[in-house]
Amino acid sequence: MDEFLLRYINYLKSKNMSKNTLDAYKRDIDRFLKFLLFRNEDLKDVDEISIMAFVQELHKSKKANSSIVRNIVAIRNFYKFLKKQGIINEDPVINYEIPKIERNMPQILTLEEVNKLLNSPDLTTEKGVRDKAMLEVMYATGVKVTELLNITTFDVNLKLSYIKCRGSKNKERIIPIGSYAVDCINNYLKIRGLLNIYNLEYLFLNLQSTKMTRQGFWKIIKQYAKIAGVNKEITSYTLRHSFAVHLLQNGADIKSVQELLGHKDMAATQIYSSISRKSKIAEVYKKAHPRA
Repeated sequence: MDEFLLRYINYLKSKNMSKNTLDAYKRDIDRFLKFLLFRNEDLKDVDEISIMAFVQELHKSKKANSSIVRNIVAIRNFYKFLKKQGIINEDPVINYEIPKIERNMPQILTLEEVNKLLNSPDLTTEKGVRDKAMLEVMYATGVKVTELLNITTFDVNLKLSYIKCRGSKNKERIIPIGSYAVDCINNYLKIRGLLNIYNLEYLFLNLQSTKMTRQGFWKIIKQYAKIAGVNKEITSYTLRHSFAVHLLQNGADIKSVQELLGHKDMAATQIYSSISRKSKIAEVYKKAHPRA
């Protein structure tokens, strides 16, 4: 079984998938293979009943619906590969109906909450100067955390006020940055040499002078949300979500927001448009209704 998984992962690597996507596929399929091992079931003998039993097991483990869907998709693609390679004759997942995901509305910060969050770092410390620059860049560009942490000093053009960002499959996009972010990056670059003892190219480094991790950034943003008194559920994507909605609320067209976010599918961007419309309706109601 492990041999087939290894072959499949090597195949996915040839497709230039991101490390996060590869890790997710490997983790999901590995979970499925362990389930089969526990049942003494051969990979080639799996049928739709086996898939149903696995999904039931995921439900018992209290996995989120989105996580279950991701597992099914990973297994389905794995079996497509096995069939293509001639390892199996029948695809047991092909007729299995994937449950629909109810999209939860992402948590959005108000402009006041964003200002409080971005003004929380202590600028008398090197850490605070770095953190302020990271938060400002994230809100100015709407990049994902992985994209933010992969930005190098060569990707930043402060004279022309833009950042070059690499998304999934190493696809590049150019994102403009405002004067606040430019000033904060300039301030950070003055002290970055003190952090960069290993002469790395990454723009943002941790206090151990190495590349910052997603978990490290998540802790930072949670810390400042607490300091700022933001009583909402904050994730590492909150500033990205807020960036998108605030642009739409201020008149940006959805196609431009899609390009800035790096979304392939317009449907992924439409959810922000829906939040923006609801917010405007609530604002109109408060202003117009005599009892609001």
